[in-house]
Amino acid sequence: MSSLVAFHRVLIAAGIAFCFGFAIWEIRTWRATGATGTLVLAITFIVLGIGLLLYLRRLRRILGYDRD
Repeated sequence: MSSLVAFHRVLIAAGIAFCFGFAIWEIRTWRATGATGTLVLAITFIVLGIGLLLYLRRLRRILGYDRD
């Protein structure tokens, strides 16, 4: 695996951490204020974090490293 792919994996992991961290932040804000927009943002970033997790799991296949 090239160093560029490894760096890409690190960036994806950082994106995952950001998405879930921001979602937690927004959930806390929603619980304190009850604002619907913060709940929508939290759900959106949870979905984005899950999407990035799935992408990271399948990255080798997407890039063609796991061809049979």
